[in-house]
Amino acid sequence: MNTYKDKIRAAVVGVGYLGKWHAEKYASLDNVDLIAVVDTNEVQAAAVAEKVGARACTDYRELFGQVDAISIAVPTPLHYEVAKAFLENGVDLLIEKPITTTVKQADELIALAASNQRIIQVGHLERFNPAVVAVRDLVHDPVFIESNRLSIYQPRGTDVSVVHDLMIHDIDLILHFIKSDISFCHALGTPLVSDSVDIANAHLVFANGAVANVTASRISGKTERKIRLFQKDGYISIDFANRSITHIRQASEGDDNCPIPGMHIEHRTFDQGDALMAEISSFVYAVETRGEPEVSGQMGRNALNLAVDIISQIDIAMARIRG
Repeated sequence: MNTYKDKIRAAVVGVGYLGKWHAEKYASLDNVDLIAVVDTNEVQAAAVAEKVGARACTDYRELFGQVDAISIAVPTPLHYEVAKAFLENGVDLLIEKPITTTVKQADELIALAASNQRIIQVGHLERFNPAVVAVRDLVHDPVFIESNRLSIYQPRGTDVSVVHDLMIHDIDLILHFIKSDISFCHALGTPLVSDSVDIANAHLVFANGAVANVTASRISGKTERKIRLFQKDGYISIDFANRSITHIRQASEGDDNCPIPGMHIEHRTFDQGDALMAEISSFVYAVETRGEPEVSGQMGRNALNLAVDIISQIDIAMARIRG
């Protein structure tokens, strides 16, 4: 039930590459009134504001007392400062991934949100990918996961490591699929074209015995976004780029139409969809109903915690190599 008598008053703080899309999605929702967009770049703020029919601001503090919910799409080092200020002023938050720079900051925001009865949702967009949504009922206690997220080099995002930029998507998905604590983590990586780590691999072992192998690179000659899950009753492969799923499982008795004897193979493809629209609609629904968001602050914190551990492992390995 909607607890708001009128539309939810929303805003977007940071309307660069990602934030401008957030603004467009809010502006298209009937149950949202996009009050303002905020950016320290006055020209950028004005351009986006004109496009979505909102007010342009350069100081987010102007919005205190005027909004119910916001998206935070500023650079990661600013997440904590902006989020803390809005939580203290009673605003629900959708924070782009990663939730904060440090786990300590994430813990503080989660505690502050709880004490003020506010919502934090974290922008792990792949949770809303149509292919991921489609396999929710197919994935049951996977024992091994392999993920590869490879990207052609782009200067955007190189202010942080590839672990925080790309791998964290798969970290969140793996933690979502394998609901168990991490018992062992080993990782390697290196900078190649930037000052941050550009290629990384992590080997994860979970307390329940499951294993995951995760690779991310932003210096590949091709784009690849795949995750493969092996479980007792079969195998599931998700190709995010081609929007397809392959599901191989034991055939039912009497099923003679099997390319592999005894195994049933199903291929499914999906339309492009709009994962960001689904993400923002999910956030708005949580704000309206005061329910638990699809990707909570705690989930975002857990993904960050593992990403930080992976970076730490990489730093140790690099220091050892340098002697």
